[in-house]
Amino acid sequence: MVGEARLKLPRLTPAQALVVGFALTIAVGTVILMLPQATASGEGADFTTALFTATSAVCVTGLIVVDTATYWSGFGQLIILLLIQIGGLGIMTMSTFVALLLGRRVTLRGRLFLQEALGESTLAGLVRLTRYVLLTTALIEGTGALLLTLRWAQEFPLAKAAYFGLFHSVSAFNNAGFDLFSISLASYTTDFVTNVVITTLFIVGGLGFAVLLDVYFNFFLRGNGNHVGKSRLTLHTRLVLRLTLALLVFGTVFIFLVEASNPATLRPLGLTDRLLASFFQAATPRTAGFNTLPIAEMQAPTLLLLMIFMFIGASPGSTGGGIKTTTFGSLVLAVWATVTGRHDIVVNEKRLARDIVERALAITMISLGLIFTSTMVLLITEKGRFLPILFESMSAFGTVGLSMGVTQNLSVAGRVVVILTMFIGRVGPLTMAEALARRRRKGELRYPEERITVG
Repeated sequence: MVGEARLKLPRLTPAQALVVGFALTIAVGTVILMLPQATASGEGADFTTALFTATSAVCVTGLIVVDTATYWSGFGQLIILLLIQIGGLGIMTMSTFVALLLGRRVTLRGRLFLQEALGESTLAGLVRLTRYVLLTTALIEGTGALLLTLRWAQEFPLAKAAYFGLFHSVSAFNNAGFDLFSISLASYTTDFVTNVVITTLFIVGGLGFAVLLDVYFNFFLRGNGNHVGKSRLTLHTRLVLRLTLALLVFGTVFIFLVEASNPATLRPLGLTDRLLASFFQAATPRTAGFNTLPIAEMQAPTLLLLMIFMFIGASPGSTGGGIKTTTFGSLVLAVWATVTGRHDIVVNEKRLARDIVERALAITMISLGLIFTSTMVLLITEKGRFLPILFESMSAFGTVGLSMGVTQNLSVAGRVVVILTMFIGRVGPLTMAEALARRRRKGELRYPEERITVG
């Protein structure tokens, strides 16, 4: 009878399995966070507070409706940290890790699920990549925790400094934005060590594991007999690194110039501290969620730039969200090819496949539709000002965690809208792109072509 029951269970596609995995993890996290032991008061969190927090943690967003440092107990904070780690690495990656620990073989179906979770184009080497992902994560988070512990041990007892160092290292590398200071990192605006360690963690976490390994094998293993000669970084890696650097440089310069006269942000700081704060704030909207400057006090042009960066997000296969840097880059390259009259989209003497651009366009349009819908509904339910509401929706979609003071004042309906936006923002674009790609069938009927006027 058990075998017959199993036969009746629907076989999920990799995209469906990804969504179900995230949903189940959020559900379990919600139940645990509702326990009396999870809150500092011992009364337990209400359902919407627990659901919002669990969703924000699993979707590595960082938006909060209650203060993480004071509302949750140590047990509750550890549960949030575990949810961040699971959500950042991905459900399928963690499942594969458990299977490897138990000595179980990863089946073909499991590899397909893992391919969806990691955003890889092939099945080759996925299990080995998973091992590298877990080892890389442990190494980077451990190093970050140690450096932050050494810095904060100057202010707090060693045990507290170590706990804070571990929590913020995991939160930063996974681009989550949860903090235990109640005011994010506003107390460390001019602290060089804290700024550099935290930004390094979320920038590296946002590059994507495939990029990190490609760089590692090309630059750190060359000369050992297996990797000798000229660097052969993949086109994906080169595009990610160039776009990341371009966005960081442009964002830093823009914020430095626009906020220089703002007495609430950069004006009181010296030149070096202005550059440090500008760099931090240029890096964090893609998609870390920490802040050293007051977001609500920034100039309108800066807020617009932050929203653009939140929409672009991190890179594929990383711990961040957004439409991804390569999606943005593909569309820019496609536009440039059209403007210059080229049929092929060429970068680094390589021709970009048309289906990549089609998927990038689909992801972008679906994402814009989600943000506009979320903003429209929140404007109705919260009756707030347009800019803060739009900023909130963009932050939720990009799994960023920055806010202009809207989150903690959300109604129950508003919380539900943001929860759905965070969830879809974490798994939606990739899932929808995969679903669109599966609709293609060989030998489908082709109709006569006709042209329309555009532009």
